[in-house]
Amino acid sequence: MSDLSTWPAAIRAAHRRIAPHIHRTPVLTSSRIDALVGAELWFKCENFQKVGAFKARGAFNAVLSLSEAAAAAGVVTHSSGNHAAALALAARTRGITAHIVMPQTASAAKKAAVAAYGGQITYCAPTLEAREATAAAIALETGAVMIHPYDNDAVIAGQATAAVELIETVKGLDVVACPVGGGGLASGTGLATRWLEPAARMVGTEPAGADDAWRSLQAGALTAAARIDTIADGLRAMIAPRTFALIQACVDEVLTVSDAAIVEAMRLIWTSLKIIVEPSAAVPLAALIEHRAEIAGRRVGVILTGGNVDLDQLPW
Repeated sequence: MSDLSTWPAAIRAAHRRIAPHIHRTPVLTSSRIDALVGAELWFKCENFQKVGAFKARGAFNAVLSLSEAAAAAGVVTHSSGNHAAALALAARTRGITAHIVMPQTASAAKKAAVAAYGGQITYCAPTLEAREATAAAIALETGAVMIHPYDNDAVIAGQATAAVELIETVKGLDVVACPVGGGGLASGTGLATRWLEPAARMVGTEPAGADDAWRSLQAGALTAAARIDTIADGLRAMIAPRTFALIQACVDEVLTVSDAAIVEAMRLIWTSLKIIVEPSAAVPLAALIEHRAEIAGRRVGVILTGGNVDLDQLPW
């Protein structure tokens, strides 16, 4: 939807549609983190969401938006992470088939999660080209509807509902921050912020080792990262033309942070909020700590995107 004025209605409809199937996740605070950053921070805890990540919102909205005729043949996607599990769960809830294309190198834990939610997994080579080609072939063979992890209006509208709940819970935010991977959450969060809290500054955050959004905004055109190398595996995807256009329209700036800063922020969340988050979820806090002089005294909302970690591979 290129007309931004049409998004509020789509987001409200998405929120009504998915409400019976998702958790309205809590918003937590930490005086210790506030003192460190010099601002008031509110954390929207999507690590407590279904499948352990915000991805459930977009997946449920996309699946439940389908007509009976379209849904009959099932859905298909390519994903190695949270979207794969989310789509499998949403499809199972509606009683349709979910074809999930995963790279052979995906973690055993993620493969097991998708299988547990009833997804029919097809493995492929660990390249974007292989993932897209395999998913396209399945769609052609089965008639399944492709539900892209982020390059999809229904997915974006669903992801926006996390920011809607945050802004409804905490009035008068000066800044809203979230991670940027493929851009679905950043697009949705930007749209919700512009609509419900237009005076707030919308900040996207990403690893320095996957800085395509930052580079693209600087160049004014889609620009790939020089090299993908980050612990934040959920943020390795490149933004799409659809999400880039929305980020340009609704995100004020994108900040990048090192992996070392991400690990320290992740550890700080674990020890201060007493909750488990994955590296990708810690990226906004890492950026806020590095740029704390710019947000001093502000009221800041942060979306903690997920909590799916391999406890045998902790980065400390």
